Amino acid sequence: MATLSLISHTSSLKISSNSIYNNGISRLILHTPSTLKLHQSHSSMSIKAFSSPSPTPILTQDDLKKLAADKAVEYVSSGMVLGLGTGSTAAFVVAKIGELLKSGELKDIVGIPTSTRTYEQAKSLGIPLSVLDDHPVLDLSIDGADEVDPDLNLVKGRGGALLREKMVEAASKKFVVVVDDTKLVDGLGGSGLAMPVEVVQFCWKYNLIRLQELFKEEGCEAKLRIDADGKPYVTDNSNYIVDLYFETPIRDGLAAGKEISSFQGVVEHGLFLDMATAVIVAGKEGVSVKSK
Repeated sequence: MATLSLISHTSSLKISSNSIYNNGISRLILHTPSTLKLHQSHSSMSIKAFSSPSPTPILTQDDLKKLAADKAVEYVSSGMVLGLGTGSTAAFVVAKIGELLKSGELKDIVGIPTSTRTYEQAKSLGIPLSVLDDHPVLDLSIDGADEVDPDLNLVKGRGGALLREKMVEAASKKFVVVVDDTKLVDGLGGSGLAMPVEVVQFCWKYNLIRLQELFKEEGCEAKLRIDADGKPYVTDNSNYIVDLYFETPIRDGLAAGKEISSFQGVVEHGLFLDMATAVIVAGKEGVSVKSK
C-alpha cells in the first residue's frame, strides 16, 4: 500500500492511499511504484510516496516437482545404469537426464524404463535404454511417489506402472524418491486417494470383493480403475487395477502387503515398503532431503 506524507513547519499529516475526503465528497487515491518528492520554496513542504515490495511469486505444484527432480539428478554420475520412473514427477527427472546427456555433462548412461510412456519419452531424448534381463543390478533408480510416511514407506502406482516400478527399483542399489510436500502423510492410505492393486483380468471382481473385505476396519472402498473411454484400465502387463480408498490409514503396512500378496490373482500392490534410500521433498520453503 502506498503512503503519502505531507510535512510542513507547523504540522505533520499522513494520508494513506485508501482515501481522503474534502467536505465529504472528494477522494484521493495514490498509486506509485517509486518515491515522489515535491519541495515548496516558502513553506518547506515535502510529499513522499512509498510503494510496497513486489509479492513473492507463488510456486505451482509442477514448479515444486521440477525443483525436487533437479535435486535428485545430482545423485546421477556418468557410467550409471539408471531406473527411470513413471509419472509426472519422474518425467521431469527423465527430461533433465536427457538435457545433461545432450550437453555432455553426463556420459555413458543406460536407462531401464518402468513403463511404455517412460520408454517413449527417454527414447525421444536420446537416452540409451536397456532391460533388467541385461542389467539385473542397477546403480540407482529415481521415481516419484503418491504418498510418503514418516518412515519413508511409500504408496506408488497411481500412474498404473506399479509392477514394473517395483521390479526395477527393488533391483537398484539406491532408490531416490522425488515428491512435493503435498505427498507427505502420517500413515499410508491417509491421503484418501487410491492405493492400487494390480490383478489379473480373470475374475477380477472376486479379488475386488476380497480386498475390500480385508480392509473393512479401515473403511476401505475398492473400485475397478476405468480409463477415459469408460473401459477397464489395462496396464502395460495386460492386467487390471483395483484402487483401494481408505477412510483411515493402514495400521500395519508390512502385514497389509503380505496379506494382499497372498491372494491368488493379485499380481502386485502399491505399498513400497522399506525400499527408499532417500526422499527429496520440495516445498514452498525450499528443497529438503529425508533419509534413514
